Amino acid sequence: MEASSDFPKVTRGEGYAVAHLDDLGEGAGFRKVRKGLGVTAFGVNAIVLPAGIETGFHYHDLQEELYFVHRGVIEMEFGDGSVQRLSEGAMARVDAATVRKIRNTGDVDAVYLCAGGKDGYIGRDGRVRPGEEQRVSPIGGSGERH
Repeated sequence: MEASSDFPKVTRGEGYAVAHLDDLGEGAGFRKVRKGLGVTAFGVNAIVLPAGIETGFHYHDLQEELYFVHRGVIEMEFGDGSVQRLSEGAMARVDAATVRKIRNTGDVDAVYLCAGGKDGYIGRDGRVRPGEEQRVSPIGGSGERH
């Protein structure tokens, strides 16, 4: 396993990387998930937004984005004036050209993950290893059906 000098607490192995949000930075602002974990197929960042703070309006030329609220409460305001409140566990998909801004309306830091990409879904391509029949089984189970 190797560690990046920019992200020394990220654990890297053959074909994977594992980290905690705090391993990717501290304080308010962007946590560079893509760079820290070496994601190459899409853009992804976590954002820590302090209570009472809002972002500016923005949009994208190409990438659709998916937002997931991990902690706290945010409001998303869209270019048409509509506002959506998103609490822990909530998600929002936003087209590239749709204008949006985000505000933390709660009393604590909000933490949300934003993943972006373009050119669509590649389809279902998950597989089980040879000799296995299913991907879900009780912990410690062999995965075999009886």
